[in-house]
Amino acid sequence: MLSVHGLVRGRNMELGRDADTGGQVLYVVEAARHIAAHPDVARVDLMTRRITDTHVSADYAQSIEVLSSKARIVRIEAGPEGYIRKEELWEYLDSFADNALAFLRAEGSTPDIIHSHYADAGYVGSRLANLLGVPLVHTGHSLGRVKRRRLIASGLKRDVIEDRYHMARRIEAEELALGSASLVIASTANEIEEQYGLYDYYQPEQMRVIPPGTDLLRFKPPDGSEQSEPVAADIARFLREPAKPMILALSRPDERKNIATLVRAYGESATLQNLANLVVVTGNRDDIRDLDSGAQQVLNDLLLDIDRYDLYGRVAYPKHHRREEVPIIYRLAAASRGVFINPALTEPFGLTLIEAAASGLPVVATSDGGPRDIVGNCHNGYLIDPLNTEDIVSNLLKVLKDQETWANLSRAGLQQVQEHYSW
Repeated sequence: MLSVHGLVRGRNMELGRDADTGGQVLYVVEAARHIAAHPDVARVDLMTRRITDTHVSADYAQSIEVLSSKARIVRIEAGPEGYIRKEELWEYLDSFADNALAFLRAEGSTPDIIHSHYADAGYVGSRLANLLGVPLVHTGHSLGRVKRRRLIASGLKRDVIEDRYHMARRIEAEELALGSASLVIASTANEIEEQYGLYDYYQPEQMRVIPPGTDLLRFKPPDGSEQSEPVAADIARFLREPAKPMILALSRPDERKNIATLVRAYGESATLQNLANLVVVTGNRDDIRDLDSGAQQVLNDLLLDIDRYDLYGRVAYPKHHRREEVPIIYRLAAASRGVFINPALTEPFGLTLIEAAASGLPVVATSDGGPRDIVGNCHNGYLIDPLNTEDIVSNLLKVLKDQETWANLSRAGLQQVQEHYSW
């Protein structure tokens, strides 16, 4: 398995630390563990980039990290020692492939399958699969053509997008991976039909939908104990009326997650403010100035919009949360008879929607991408145009104004997530 970017480790994952350390990290680590547990699998090596940097944990400099008796993380040298964002990795992917090949030869083993995750790993995987003569499986997680289209719709110019995200190189790598892969794993039918359909090497006969699942032992409805957890007090300290229903948004601090439009929608609706509090959980920080420029921009915009609309006492934006507190946050929102919202410009899958449903929360989510399948399967919420503030407000009000609607959506989500998305 190849997952080149982000901070990848098997314990205390720093999910939400930055735009590169999100759900994909959790997905690949858990997939490695679970695949390795299968009796027909001898070993799984999850290859990522080795990072030696005083600004991050020394864990990421370990060459080998054991996940289980048959799974490990292997960290490969590529480019500078320090941590850099994925958009700056393109020049070093050939080096990653060369060093990964050298590691495999030193081990004296050839993998039976290479499984690449995201465009950068797709490039590396295509090279390795060709050199080793083994099949390539690819999972895109998100797609450059789709993301570029949505960024343009949000008002960004093509040259700004190219300068910031190196989209041309990313799309070229995605085309290479699609042309090389024996199997492409997608999360939803929408991803196959409408997202991969934008690519020249679109081969739907080689694509399969395998939706990510969620752990129903971790994500479950509220039982009352969540109210005594420290994170409950941490959220409540922001709010004048903490007992109100909670509109919960949970994502990394990335402009593509579109938190700014959500805050604007909330700020422009007195009705929504009277009915509910807004809780925005977006990564972890000590000082905004220490974050990368993209995360700084997202959080600065959040604070400026709270001030612009005078939302003090109505919006909570905690600085820290641990991974084990995420299920508690969902349960707090469900106990308040609130709603979960994912307003992303585009969402390849939407694992947070599954987690919310398993916690008894109705959802409101972007209509662009995976949420269409999830809401279609679970019947537990509404889809929105993520750039239309009126659409966001009206659908949030549908859930919050009618307790019978809330209860029906909550019940449907709980039932359907067990059928479609549990493990």
